Amino acid sequence: MSRPGSRTAERISIAVLCALLGFAVVVQVQQTNSGDALASARPDDLVQILDGLQRREDELTAEIGELQDTLRGLQAGGADSAAALAEAERQERVLGILTGTLPADGPGVRIVIDDPSGGVPPEVLLAALEELRNAGAEAYQFGDVRIGVDSAFTGTAGAIVLDGTPLTAPYTVLAIGDPPTLAAALAIPGGVLDTVRRAGGSMTTEQLDDVTIAALRPPRTLQYARPTGG
Repeated sequence: MSRPGSRTAERISIAVLCALLGFAVVVQVQQTNSGDALASARPDDLVQILDGLQRREDELTAEIGELQDTLRGLQAGGADSAAALAEAERQERVLGILTGTLPADGPGVRIVIDDPSGGVPPEVLLAALEELRNAGAEAYQFGDVRIGVDSAFTGTAGAIVLDGTPLTAPYTVLAIGDPPTLAAALAIPGGVLDTVRRAGGSMTTEQLDDVTIAALRPPRTLQYARPTGG
């Protein structure tokens, strides 16, 4: 007969796994829906991007399989309390990075968008975020603001606000992911780089072996949604 602590740990594990599994599936679906800008990409850029996306898809598919196996094992009641709690803590750390409540580091890019004339609108920064996400980036920071699932760019050109925090040019963006893939996605003809130039700005992208994203988002308490399957 399972002890109360064991049942609690299993329920925590199952709830976290369900949330992470759903998040991973959404990310995978988003990454299969590339923007129309790809139609104008150079062949070399497309090859680079497709290679990166294929690697990321393979990683996500493997991750989803592992999560499903772990979830089935926990639901079958085969895990003891220590193993269930350890798995819950591991998944919580992964989910914390994806939602922006934990710091993260890894390979990635550092992007600087300068806007001396104040002509770059918030839509351009949103486009940069979407291109990075489509290219497989896993964590982002614009200025001092960590990007989360509910982040929003507002304001006007030269007075951009992100999640209530004013951003000041030059805008510095950090993203963790495959550096060549992220850099190629931003340089697609007709994409982010060209849009920045048309607005009177400039953009540089530096590929790095180690990017540290230290900004955090406060944990969010859900009012209505609850995990299922627990």
